[in-house]
Amino acid sequence: MLLHLKNILTAPEIDTARSLLGPQAAWIDGRSSAGVQALGQKNNQQLAQDSDAAQSLRGIVLAAVNRDPLFFSAALPRKVFNPLFNRYSGDSNAYGAHVDGAVLHSKATQQWVRSDISCTLFLSEPDSYDGGELIVQDTFGEQRIKLPAGDMVIYPGSSVHRVEPVTRGERIASFFWVESMVRSDEHRRLLFDLDMNLLALRKRHGETSEATALTGTYHNLLRLWAHT
Repeated sequence: MLLHLKNILTAPEIDTARSLLGPQAAWIDGRSSAGVQALGQKNNQQLAQDSDAAQSLRGIVLAAVNRDPLFFSAALPRKVFNPLFNRYSGDSNAYGAHVDGAVLHSKATQQWVRSDISCTLFLSEPDSYDGGELIVQDTFGEQRIKLPAGDMVIYPGSSVHRVEPVTRGERIASFFWVESMVRSDEHRRLLFDLDMNLLALRKRHGETSEATALTGTYHNLLRLWAHT
């Protein structure tokens, strides 16, 4: 499932993030966190994970996703990898086709996190740079994604994806992974669709007996598939 989540960050949070990610930030070679397969594909910069700015920004992003009900419904998070931050500009401007590692170790939390879901939270406005589209290839076909600042896309961690070269300006974003309570992307999609249709039924007809029964179905499926 690929899903566009709007307005994850507020305008003041975006301003704070951009301020912390300015030229003075502790930018390092993005290849410092790349796996073997991605090492030859990655050409960007990444914020040092042990910097004060990274710690502040992680708190902002995690608080934002935790308050978003759509993110919870779609991801059903069990663990969230500490958000990381990257910059594409100048000679460090692209990331070729790659697949994220299946299980990743967080230096910040010392946790191992299975990458069921990949997340990219855009922090630059799309008209402030050329190129930089996130290209995701999966069973839903090839998707070209370039979102407003504060919006986020989530997609299966198993997807082949890349970032097109940035030829003007700079593209800054946060990226991280989610280990879901429900490991199967297909099962998560069914639960999300059921949840969204239940919300629509309640909005149109109120709390009917049919909505109550379907809510039971949702929770029984979640009970069947979830690992907490």
